[in-house]
Amino acid sequence: MNRIDALFARLRSEKRPALMPFLTAGDPDLETTKGLIEALSASGMADMFEIGVPYSDPIADGPVIAASYNRALVKGVHVDEILACLKGLRAGASPVDAPFVTMISFAIVHRIGVAKYLDDAKTAGVDGLIIPDLPVEEADELAKLAATRDIKLIQLITPTTPRDRALAIAKSTTGFIYYVSVAGITGERRALPEDLKDKVTWLRGQTDLPICIGFGISEPEHVKMLAPVADGLIVGSAIVRRVHDAAQSGATPQKIAGDVDAYVASLRKALEA
Repeated sequence: MNRIDALFARLRSEKRPALMPFLTAGDPDLETTKGLIEALSASGMADMFEIGVPYSDPIADGPVIAASYNRALVKGVHVDEILACLKGLRAGASPVDAPFVTMISFAIVHRIGVAKYLDDAKTAGVDGLIIPDLPVEEADELAKLAATRDIKLIQLITPTTPRDRALAIAKSTTGFIYYVSVAGITGERRALPEDLKDKVTWLRGQTDLPICIGFGISEPEHVKMLAPVADGLIVGSAIVRRVHDAAQSGATPQKIAGDVDAYVASLRKALEA
């Protein structure tokens, strides 16, 4: 069974949503990325990881994540190195078993070759793909190829997605639906839209797929608000910013991992409150 399916089956019995940190691969370096995943996995604070593959023209990413992509690209981080890092995490002394989902541009996948990228991702232990610049109308071939390798194709629905289109996206999605909490780009926010819970509740009535909410989630209050309607909560910019600030201050990879783990623990505590 795909790790994503297994995770949500377990969490349904535990009656709690998944907590899913987003990390930019290679920012500030792959050693730090590896240490973050190891620490968050060992502490049990993260249920699943979204790994951002740096791209020069990121889709819907706000200034924090876009800047992290640029820093990684300037250092020459390559897709092959990212997948090798993930493969090493699966095969290490303390193997990481949490699902890995890569956020990657279709431009990169197309350049590598769809079949080759899927084969390489499968070998690396990747469980799902988020490809934000791949429209649902053009996703059938990739979805079929991914399914033969038991890799999920996770697609995004936004607050402005018309309902008929949202239904079409839900039908073509596997693993889970990524529900974008706000119209616009990623980034930390003090408050989330008041109608967010109502929109997610409507979508839940249309599909059996787990629904994970991302964009703007950064505070324990956000977690408390969304936990009753979400199967998963994705935290990105707040983590990426903390990693960068700590690296800029000269913190070691171990110190960075410890600080981020403590932050994610504060969000986890809100789930249990």
